[in-house]
Amino acid sequence: MIQISTVIPVFNEEESLPELTQWISRVMNDNGFSYEIIFINDGSTDGSWDEIQKLASTNGNVKAINFTRNYGKSAALDAGFKKAQGKVVITLDADLQDSPDEIPGLYKMVTEDGLDVVSGWKKERHDPITKTVPSKFFNAVTRWISGIKLHDFNCGLKAYKLKVVKNIQIYGEMHRYIPLLAKWNGFPKIGEKVVQHQARKYGYSKFGIERFLNGFLDLISVSFVHRYKKKPMHFFGLLGTLSFLTGFVITCWLIFEKVYGLSKGLKVREIVDQPLFFLALVALIIGVQLFVTGFIAELMTSNQSKETEYKIDEELNFDF
Repeated sequence: MIQISTVIPVFNEEESLPELTQWISRVMNDNGFSYEIIFINDGSTDGSWDEIQKLASTNGNVKAINFTRNYGKSAALDAGFKKAQGKVVITLDADLQDSPDEIPGLYKMVTEDGLDVVSGWKKERHDPITKTVPSKFFNAVTRWISGIKLHDFNCGLKAYKLKVVKNIQIYGEMHRYIPLLAKWNGFPKIGEKVVQHQARKYGYSKFGIERFLNGFLDLISVSFVHRYKKKPMHFFGLLGTLSFLTGFVITCWLIFEKVYGLSKGLKVREIVDQPLFFLALVALIIGVQLFVTGFIAELMTSNQSKETEYKIDEELNFDF
């Protein structure tokens, strides 16, 4: 069995690929690891795929997947995880900011320390303040919501047991929350390792400030899906019950108030002339709609398919 699979998403990183491949190969050979390097070309518009093809033709450990277009980092990792065969799966970014020299330490933490997931922590970063400050805020909120005490959810340098990556599916911007997905799927042993962060040598960052907004939205999404994916009626049914009961109680009160007033010979307003009546009516309607939404969601959940959200154009050096 292969000891280490490195899974590397690639988007317009033509210049860094030869150096990264040589660096990984040197580390693997120096430590006597059996390994594979899996590049996932995520719709690059430069010569990245041509460079990957050259590397695959001269190095049998290099394997590759070429997407038909850009689908995002999560889709690239998901495709790479499906192909990985190594006992330990290590993810790196292709821009040389993640150091392959960290691989032996990460491998040891998984194989000897028994951790399911090891996340890198770029304690000293070579990034502008426009990236570091939002990143710290994002990580603090994610720690609070997830309950996982990691300093750097964004770090692309992570290590996993093979069974972890084979039992999770990631999409959207959820590559940041793989430790969270692992925990929810029964792999709670999550650790952290301080790793060296390299200054960017070639090209430019492909991520803008919008990734943090997308990240927060996906955090809410993954939290909701985890809790209610198999029981959506528990969510919509609860809201529907509260809304319906609120409308029902208000309606009963209005009827009682009018009947009581009439019985005492008091002058009372027509129910339909009171704004509270329309509030009750809206609450009743919303309650019914939420119930129906819950039933439809239950039907969709029971009949859902797991079709992948990306298309592969070509594969290199895979034996299966």
